[in-house]
Amino acid sequence: MGRDGAKRVGRVSEGGIVRTIRGATTTYGLALEAIKKQRVLKDIIDERTSEEKDTMDQILSEKRIHVPFHHPDPYHQLVSGTGLSHLGSASARDAMHAKLDKDESSLTDSMKMFKWGLDGGKPDCAEIGTQAEWFYKGDGDWVAAPEAELSWPAYALDGGEEVELVGIYLIDETSTVRRVGYALANEYADHVMERQNYLYLSHSKLRHCSYGPELLIGDLPLEVRGKARLLRSDTVIWEEEWLSGNNNMSHSIENLEHHHFKYPEFRRSGDVHIHFFGAANGSFTKNIETQDGDIFEIESVTFGHPLRNTLVKSKRKDAKIVVKPL
Repeated sequence: MGRDGAKRVGRVSEGGIVRTIRGATTTYGLALEAIKKQRVLKDIIDERTSEEKDTMDQILSEKRIHVPFHHPDPYHQLVSGTGLSHLGSASARDAMHAKLDKDESSLTDSMKMFKWGLDGGKPDCAEIGTQAEWFYKGDGDWVAAPEAELSWPAYALDGGEEVELVGIYLIDETSTVRRVGYALANEYADHVMERQNYLYLSHSKLRHCSYGPELLIGDLPLEVRGKARLLRSDTVIWEEEWLSGNNNMSHSIENLEHHHFKYPEFRRSGDVHIHFFGAANGSFTKNIETQDGDIFEIESVTFGHPLRNTLVKSKRKDAKIVVKPL
């Protein structure tokens, strides 16, 4: 968004310089134009990059930022995700393989699913691999902009970051799935509730989330590295490297995409899909309890500027919802 409040699309170059794209107010509109004209999105951006300048540092500090791609009608944007898809660090992989050496009948359901991903999550190009875990996250109203607050609702037991990447998709008029690009993401979930019983997983995922601030157009590197941290009163209380990309996953991204979009109802013309590819790590794995006012920060040189959000506890009480008959 410009200083005048008008919506703009910007292209980020080295040094965090942002140049606006002439005639574009949303990336959604640009993507539709590329599809209609049968053009490559990057070529249109190259042709219409202006000399009008801003900087990402100023845009972020002044909170003149939105998520990098969204549907103008939030009810036509589905946010979903998958889990048990990442291999983790080398030490985590060694520990995981030690557990998987047991007979499958003695493994938990989660470990079985992870093992199935290792065995069949990266099929040959022409084949269909093992399906992964899937969950519903919400629609466009469940998305918070970068630099904005993530709500810790009164009914939640916890509010914790999940360091992930998202794929961003637009369904064209022929019901063909078009991948627009990728972004850093904080899936944000209720880990305490999930640990009470794995059947609470669906409830634990119904929380706000965020992605951005920049959109990577084109291919995702096979190896993506970054750092995630939790800040409290300007002090870093947790920081850890995270790994993603196909080289660090038990399921290929292409396999995850197939098992999401195999449902015809998810290929409805004009809809936008934001799909989380699974958590690389999180402070909750170190038993860190988040607090009101904590700041989540996720970064990777592959994606430019970091994704930051502040955790804010809701002041509303958890009142019982009363349904009235007609």
